[in-house]
This record gives sequence, C-alpha cells and structure tokens, in this order.
Amino acid sequence: MRKVIIFAGLMAILLVPVVAAAVEKAPRITDREIVERLTRLEEGQKALNKRIDDLRAEMNGRFDDLRAEMNGRFQAMDKRFDMLQWMFGFFIAISLVILCFVLRMQWQMQRRQTRLEATLSAHKDELAFLKNLIEKLLSPKGVL
Repeated sequence: MRKVIIFAGLMAILLVPVVAAAVEKAPRITDREIVERLTRLEEGQKALNKRIDDLRAEMNGRFDDLRAEMNGRFQAMDKRFDMLQWMFGFFIAISLVILCFVLRMQWQMQRRQTRLEATLSAHKDELAFLKNLIEKLLSPKGVL
C-alpha cells in the first residue's frame, strides 16, 4: 500500500506542471485589431445579407415563372373544357333532333295505322252488310 501512495504522489507531482503547461496564454489583442476584425465581420454580414436578398429575388422570380406557367396550363385546360362543353352540347342537340324525328315518324305511323284500322273496320261493316244482303237476295238452297 505504501508503494501505491508513493507512486500516486510522484505522479501528481509530475503531472501538475504538464496540466499548467497545457493552458496556453492568448496574445494580447489591441483595440485596433478588434475594430478591424469587427469591420471585417460587418462586411461579411453585409455580403451574406446581400447574398440572401439575391437568393430571395431569384426564388421570387422562379415562383413568378412557375405561377405564369401554371396559369398558362389552367387556361389551356379551360379551352379544352370549353371545347368539350361545345362538343357535348352539339352531341345533345343532334341527339334531340334525331329523337324528335323518330318520335314524329312514330306518331305519323300511329296516325296512319288508326286511319287504316278505321277504314278496315268500315270495309268490314260494309262487307258484312253486303254479305247479309246477298244472303237475303239469294234464294234458299232447297227452293231452286
């Protein structure tokens, strides 16, 4: 145990100067150097601010271009929808014309059929009357 205490003591004595030597003394800076460094920092800050402003302006330009491109595409889509709406309206108009034509033809055929049925009914009645008249005018079969 004694050897450990002696060894620890020797190490403490040897390491204390090394720890003290590890701290480096900073050289003295004059006020002039401080002002020059601050001036350089301010100039760097101004340059960074200018660069940021330039980047913002460039980004705004890009956004404006993007907006203009998007507006152009929306206008093109509007034209397509207008054309589609026009074509759809034209298709509906043609369909209605065809439907009206078909319905008119059907109505005319129904009217003709009604007239023909009335005529046939009248002819049937006339034929029945004539048949009845002929039967009355003919002599019975056994008489002649």
